[in-house]
Amino acid sequence: MSATRRRGAEEARNQLPDLLEAAEKGQSTIITRHGRPVAALMPIEAYGAASQQQPLIPLAGSGRGLWGKDSVRTLRRLRDEWSR
Repeated sequence: MSATRRRGAEEARNQLPDLLEAAEKGQSTIITRHGRPVAALMPIEAYGAASQQQPLIPLAGSGRGLWGKDSVRTLRRLRDEWSR
């Protein structure tokens, strides 16, 4: 697969049939507005793979210490804030 192309929003609108044909062939396109990426046009196979939920097992233990020494107290305090 070749590198992802970038197109401005106006250019992408004018070239949509060509961009759809490129997506059918496996080419992805990033659509930008004022130079900022705002959307991606990609082959449907790539979308399916990208949208699948990733397993959380590799993150196990990565939040240790995140809630302070007493996580129960911290979580209660946060819940109390939300219920106000």
